[in-house]
Amino acid sequence: MKRAIRRLLAAFSPLQLFALIAPKDPARRVTHAARHADGPRGGLDVYAPAKVDGPAPVAVFLYGGSWETGRRQDYRWVARALAAQGFLVLVPDYRLYPEVRYPGFLEDGAAAVRWAVDNAASLDGDPARIVLIGHSAGAYNAAMLALDPRWLRAVAVEPRVIRAFVGLSGPYAFLPLESPVTIRTFGEADDLAATQPAAFARADAPAAFLATGEQDTVVRPRNTRKLAAALREAGAKVEERHYPNMGHAGPVLALSRLFRGKSTLLADMVAFLKAEVG
Repeated sequence: MKRAIRRLLAAFSPLQLFALIAPKDPARRVTHAARHADGPRGGLDVYAPAKVDGPAPVAVFLYGGSWETGRRQDYRWVARALAAQGFLVLVPDYRLYPEVRYPGFLEDGAAAVRWAVDNAASLDGDPARIVLIGHSAGAYNAAMLALDPRWLRAVAVEPRVIRAFVGLSGPYAFLPLESPVTIRTFGEADDLAATQPAAFARADAPAAFLATGEQDTVVRPRNTRKLAAALREAGAKVEERHYPNMGHAGPVLALSRLFRGKSTLLADMVAFLKAEVG
């Protein structure tokens, strides 16, 4: 029996195991494997609150994984956590390295927002109240989609539909390129400066909630400080949070029922978003 259990555990990554065993919030999965883009990475799932009272604000959650790993099915617990807070939640997959480099994953994220604009109303969501939420590489994607209007305009979406964005443990200021991850992902960009979210800070940017763990050694907290400072200097609304005794995965794990009692992050984030989108 013990050997069988060990084989079973070895078949799953830590994230997959967490997705299987973590307690889930009450929510409804209303769409499974909808298509926002072509190809095997073009699917998305949608979760809704257990009870809907009028059109709900829409949250698009973009997971991390260094732009080379990640599956939407491993983040059902995030979708359910956000849906339980009153959001219609989309979790899209997007193309990863080596299939694409920058900006392929941003193009896919924009396509997911386009899907939200086209379909949210039929699922009791409000396509005029969209927020982007991302962790790690997904936080970078969320920040770029919120701040650089060219990606949404390329899919005929008016950027102002993004009312706010949340970045958890995000890399926002990583020039010069030094790590193997950023070199392979961004090294072929024609304009490296234009790959950095802070380059697009502006007074009319969507409100930003930027959170990081003080003990994050994967994406250093200075990334959050630099983007928050750039937005603040431009005159944009930003709430910057640094959570003690929390590493890189801590901010996204804090959304789960298993860990949220150890941090106020979920309550802080939801209060911020509800103030922006109702």
